[in-house]
Amino acid sequence: MEFGFTLKPDVTFERAVSLARLAERSGFTYGWIFDSHVLWKEPYVLLTLMAQNTEHMRLGTCVTNPATREPSVTASTLAVLQLLSKGRMDLGIGRGDSARRVLGKAPTTLASLEEATQVIRDLCEGREVTYEGAQLRLDWAEAKYRLPVWIAGYGPKALELTGRVANGAIIQLADPSLVGWCVGLLRQGARNAGRDPKDVAVMAAAPAHLGDRKRALDAVRWFPALVSNHVVDLVKRYGEQGLPSDLTAYVRDRPGYDYQHHAESGSSNAAFVDDESVERFCVIGDAKEHIAKLRKLAGIGVKQFNIYLMSGDEEQILETYGREIIPALRNVAPARTA
Repeated sequence: MEFGFTLKPDVTFERAVSLARLAERSGFTYGWIFDSHVLWKEPYVLLTLMAQNTEHMRLGTCVTNPATREPSVTASTLAVLQLLSKGRMDLGIGRGDSARRVLGKAPTTLASLEEATQVIRDLCEGREVTYEGAQLRLDWAEAKYRLPVWIAGYGPKALELTGRVANGAIIQLADPSLVGWCVGLLRQGARNAGRDPKDVAVMAAAPAHLGDRKRALDAVRWFPALVSNHVVDLVKRYGEQGLPSDLTAYVRDRPGYDYQHHAESGSSNAAFVDDESVERFCVIGDAKEHIAKLRKLAGIGVKQFNIYLMSGDEEQILETYGREIIPALRNVAPARTA
């Protein structure tokens, strides 16, 4: 199993660098950054600093979108970072949530997401593309560097798209049952496209917290509230009958969501979230409990666990993972069937 971490880009430059260095020393192999350019700092500046201060860790957006970031601009930015990092960049991309909502706009379509994904990857890898009627090529891009693409989504159509075109899936959940449902849809999408499902890596992304259970529950309660935005969209699209009840039941009494307090520990956005949902969606408890839950996730196909590292005690979490949890799971391979 591999491990990553995600920073919310409200941290100082010095702290982003410090946490990236500590994570790499602790055995983390991926470093990710949220992209919501109005709410927080510009992520590519922090990615530049992280690239300059790490040696082996892969880095990327978790996640950007093709609407607030025009695809050729994203491609150019990542191609430069490929040169700087010697080919250590990944693209995490989705339809757009907070980055779009704070502008008063809806997430983009899956068709736009698919086109943008292909344009960005092709341009970064030195290939010519036709985009909106224009022939484009980044002649200076280093073609030897591959750009792995991870697509974020939960719904059947998003997972089918991911299985068809992506290198990896970002599933913002740590509930083995729900992740397993997503993995099944993802692998079916890959098979329908004539791909080997094992060629699409699965990432489970969620907060992790150690120590006192009540304190941990309160620290990460914001996360099911964040996920609820996507669940509400899914219910509107598919109806509750087309989705697992474990995913939809907790949002029935959701009063609303204030994006100005997005992904904020202690936010009133999370007041409606019950303890059971926090336990299911996140990873809390002592190190042994973390190991046990992560083994279950590997057992349904998860290759990377990505800690949303923004709920306090960040250094302690990285150090404990490096000392106790990563060594215990380093040789645990993801199951090939969900």
